[in-house]
Parts: sequence; C-alpha cells; structure tokens
Amino acid sequence: MARITVERAHGLGKEVAREKADKLAQKLSDSYGLEPQWVGDTLKLKRSGVKGEVHVGEDSIRVDVELGMLMSAMSGTIKTEIEKALDKALA
Repeated sequence: MARITVERAHGLGKEVAREKADKLAQKLSDSYGLEPQWVGDTLKLKRSGVKGEVHVGEDSIRVDVELGMLMSAMSGTIKTEIEKALDKALA
C-alpha cells in the first residue's frame, strides 16, 4: 500500500475552497469513477483500490490518498496529477 499526502495553502476562505474542492471532486468522479461524499469539511473519495480524503480548512487544503496494491506502482504519477489538479483548482 502507498500513501500520498499533498497540502496547499490558500487565501480563499473555507466556503470558496469547499466549492473548488467540490468541483474538483466532480471531475475526479467523471474521470476516474471516484465516489465523493462530504462529511463535515472533509470530502471522502473512494473506489476499488483507492481511498482518499480532501480536508478543507480556512487557509489550507490537504489531500490524503491511500492506494491499494495494484495502484501503488503508479503512486508517483498519481501524486503529480493530484498536485497539478489541486494547484489548478486553487488558482
């Protein structure tokens, strides 16, 4: 199993950051079949072989992903994609 953590600071405020996280989740859902579900200020994402959480704070967003055995081999590529998507969403 591989774990990925990516954190970015933002100056958007919690509500705007939450809206951007929601839009990002919809793109991930459409592209990768991830099922998003909000629990408080945490967006949980899952599908076979992948579990993740997007923690939305007042001044930062942290993405934690846990990859199953088959997906672990692609952890470097997946981390890069998460970083790009998060940077784009917060721009």
